[in-house]
Amino acid sequence: MSSGKIVCQGAMCECQYGDFPDTLKVVSKHKEYVNETDGSEKMIATSMDIGQPFEKKTFGQCKLQPTPGGYKPCQIQVTEWKDFYEKVTLSNGGNVLTEKSKAVCPIAGAPCISITFHGQTASPTSRQTEEKDEETHAMLNPFAAPPGKQEKKVKHHISAE
Repeated sequence: MSSGKIVCQGAMCECQYGDFPDTLKVVSKHKEYVNETDGSEKMIATSMDIGQPFEKKTFGQCKLQPTPGGYKPCQIQVTEWKDFYEKVTLSNGGNVLTEKSKAVCPIAGAPCISITFHGQTASPTSRQTEEKDEETHAMLNPFAAPPGKQEKKVKHHISAE
């Protein structure tokens, strides 16, 4: 995918006018997941994840809303996503978000919320472990005994001379 990695539940986002990041919480309902076999944790984020699709629902203080004592608190409200992957439409009618996608906030009136981490993490399955290549495994972890082979126990004799 030339548009970057697919974004999923748990992605980190930040607003260029906020103080700190927040974690994306996929709110649109569909059945497509990424990078997991169970299909329970890494739901793909789509252009339909609008409103307040974040865990804390804030990026801290909003630099676009000054007050005499500082700034008003940010209250995230995504009105739309830009630069999503248009070639794939999921079952909810939304398009896949990529790490290059940006969200529009009504205060800024422009795409100011960006994705700093796509949310995908590697999680090898037991099937992958069973199908591993022994030679590659030995190169990556030379101290581990190959499966099926028992380690030789070495007896040490200490003489008291």
